[in-house]
Amino acid sequence: MRKLLIIDDEKAICSSLGFALGKDYEISTAVNLVEANHFIEKDYFDLVLLDLKFGEVSGIDLLEQIKAISPESIVIMMTAHGSIQSSIDAMKKGAYDYIMKPLDISQLKSLLIKANEYKCLKEKIDYLQNEVQMRYSVGGIIGNSKRMQDLFEMIQKVKDVDVNIILQGPSGTGKELVAKAIHYEGKRRKERFEAVNCGAIPDNLMESELFGYEKGAFTGAGSKKKGKFELAHKGTIFLDEIGELDLNLQVKLLRAIQQREVTPLGSEEAKSIDVRIIAATNKDLKKEVELGRFREDLYFRLNVIKIELPSLSKRKEDIPLLTQHFIEKCNRRLGKAIKGITQEALSALEAYDYPGNIRELENILERAATLTDHSFIELNDLPEDITRLKMNENLLDTHKIIPVKIGEPLDEVMRQVILKTLEAMEGNRKKTAEVLGISERNLRYKLKEYEVY
Repeated sequence: MRKLLIIDDEKAICSSLGFALGKDYEISTAVNLVEANHFIEKDYFDLVLLDLKFGEVSGIDLLEQIKAISPESIVIMMTAHGSIQSSIDAMKKGAYDYIMKPLDISQLKSLLIKANEYKCLKEKIDYLQNEVQMRYSVGGIIGNSKRMQDLFEMIQKVKDVDVNIILQGPSGTGKELVAKAIHYEGKRRKERFEAVNCGAIPDNLMESELFGYEKGAFTGAGSKKKGKFELAHKGTIFLDEIGELDLNLQVKLLRAIQQREVTPLGSEEAKSIDVRIIAATNKDLKKEVELGRFREDLYFRLNVIKIELPSLSKRKEDIPLLTQHFIEKCNRRLGKAIKGITQEALSALEAYDYPGNIRELENILERAATLTDHSFIELNDLPEDITRLKMNENLLDTHKIIPVKIGEPLDEVMRQVILKTLEAMEGNRKKTAEVLGISERNLRYKLKEYEVY
């Protein structure tokens, strides 16, 4: 049974409403501010009937108090005829609706039923969204594959543990998203997350970027600047492409980690730091150590926990979920109303290998969403590399099996394969050569040998 709080300074109204509604709701009443505050602060109510004129107190002030403490509560304002504008103002501040006094009980019951249905629907939507979030997404990372569920579990395990982490995986797999998820899901989420791309900043600027500098430390240093480590104090610093960091800077980074302090350029005063370091790389750092390009002591300092991020080609079962997510994202950004993707186009996406990983899939769908004139993304909206694979697959579909007898000469098998593939490609020699993995010159030679001109 839903809990209903009635707030009105007239006891008779509270009593009559309690009597009229008591069979359908668990009723509490408040006739003064002390009672109202007690109920608002100590209990939760699904529905609230609130008088716009509550003695000397403004009902709108009480509304704001209720919504601040219990934003899920549905509040209906009770108002006299001359206060309609105030009731509309109350709705702008979060009231569900208003009803005029003197109250019509049947009208009030209908309004409460509608409010209750609205609350049920909202609760269901919130539940489903939470379920999707819990099952398929952490910190904006989306996936329902076993590999991604394992990754989500790892994020939950490490998010509150103050250890350094290395994220390893190919470019475009979402390493920064994982780093942000670890930070914003964990106990440091109220502090800053600072990202540094170690491969994008020149070596001569990287030291000042990481550790900061004092005014006059070098030509052009007109004022002091805090480095990323100092900015990330109590928070997280994300060192992307750590394998690109210069060896000399690796020494200084190691010292900062060991001593938990940094010294800005031009300063003699070290500053204590408390940061969690998450590093990312698309290289095999262990191999880089063996080759002398990465310091072993720094590697062990950073590699307390290693998290491997799978390429998209190793979790293709996530493509439908990612595709729908990116289409919705494009709709919001581009002002489109694309409903989804055709099965043929989705099959083509699932057949592709994605050397650029998730970033490439997003770019493909952004391009398709921009160019399409349809309510669903179709095969022809996708890039030629993807559509060609799908068309070849379709053409070969009915010609997949070529009967070969045991002991049949290899030259004859080759002849049948080439001729049947040429037939499937409808005589297109360029496509035939591509499918067979041979040059057009070799194909022409073979066809001449088979007296096909």
